[in-house]
Amino acid sequence: MARAFAPGKCILFGEHAVVYGHPAVAVAIDAGVEVSIKESTKWTIEGMDFDPIRHPHITHILRDAFNYDGAPLEIDVKSGLFSAAGLGSSAAISNAMGAALQFHIEPDLAIDRIGLARMGHSAEANAQKGRASPTDTATSALGGCVVVSGELVDGTKHIFDATLDTPEGERSWSISKTTIPDGLDAWIVLGFTGIGSPTGRMVAGVASLLDADPSKEKEMEAIGKITHAGLAALSAGNLEGVGIAMDTCHEKLKSLQVSSPELEHLINAARPHSLGVKLTGAGGGGCMVALTRDPRRVAEAIEIAGGKPLISKLGAEGVRILS
Repeated sequence: MARAFAPGKCILFGEHAVVYGHPAVAVAIDAGVEVSIKESTKWTIEGMDFDPIRHPHITHILRDAFNYDGAPLEIDVKSGLFSAAGLGSSAAISNAMGAALQFHIEPDLAIDRIGLARMGHSAEANAQKGRASPTDTATSALGGCVVVSGELVDGTKHIFDATLDTPEGERSWSISKTTIPDGLDAWIVLGFTGIGSPTGRMVAGVASLLDADPSKEKEMEAIGKITHAGLAALSAGNLEGVGIAMDTCHEKLKSLQVSSPELEHLINAARPHSLGVKLTGAGGGGCMVALTRDPRRVAEAIEIAGGKPLISKLGAEGVRILS
């Protein structure tokens, strides 16, 4: 049996602004997806017949990335991520599947995280009709703190570049990493509203808002500046600075109308015990994230407010082989 694990992700800064060329900063989280595969007499997934149409990411990894023509596989997927919550579950599935299949075929071959990030991005693009950012797949594959931008961001280490032919033309990104200082006395606590985050609809809504009110472009520029400031604070271990950047970023996202009453309820519950708190991802539902030195207290506050909490350290390890 081949088993692999890939983490989910949380965006700290840069939601929506990344669509317009500004950087986004994301961290891998402790929770993620485990995929195990073994040869069988027929194709199955989680004990049921495997339907390629229902599992486009896995199908793309098997057929297009690996051109797999071996024996049928019994595939098992275990996820510790909230579904449709903006935590990168489909990217984690793609990365874990790619790593497990690579190990199954060539167990002595060292894991190639950049190759898996590219493969996962391709699977995301295939499933999303040619439109996909490499943020989720790169963060899940590489682990730690990942910066995605239209160009290399000062103070980060360049890892690789990504390009994609989209219906709107070719897009390109620079993927880099920054080091989070060791020994930081802080955690992130995610709170799921229980409502799915409709990424496509939220991105389209922001585009319509900008068309109707071009002055909102200033909010995008402000988020870009906040992202640079928050990244600098994180790299320096200045947790208070990171928290201020998170709070300020959230106010800008609210002005872009991507928050929701459910998100605001959880954010207000977590704020008294947090260094900083904001929505994470597309908004409209999904999750909020708090930076805190007292994760259990924040998790309790989120749960009392009706959310589902998830505690993680800042910047977990990337995709890895389990056996």
